[in-house]
Amino acid sequence: MLSPRAMDTSTKPRFQFRLRVYRDSTIAIGPGKIALLEAILDAGSITAAAQRMGMSYRRAWLLVDELNRSLREPAVESAAGGARGGGTVVTDVGRELIRRYRSIEATARAAAAEDIAAMAGMLAD
Repeated sequence: MLSPRAMDTSTKPRFQFRLRVYRDSTIAIGPGKIALLEAILDAGSITAAAQRMGMSYRRAWLLVDELNRSLREPAVESAAGGARGGGTVVTDVGRELIRRYRSIEATARAAAAEDIAAMAGMLAD
């Protein structure tokens, strides 16, 4: 039996750029780590960001640790606990990393717009 998505002929194609920066065999910077940084910015903690993204705290922490070890300066730092406990801060380096990553995506999308439109026209309705 076909899934509802497979039967839906009105679905528009989606083109997505997935930039990944490798250091040896490790993905130093990629779409998941950037999305996690954005979630930490919004949520204020790795725990809340992980929950929003549907991943375990351990997985999120490992991704943040891997990202921080890949950079000259950390993208994420722990904040000292206060009345509400500790949290996590996305550093200026982390914010700049997000900005540049999203800028590269936008530049690539704009540069490829004509080819994307042509390829979309080649797809079955």
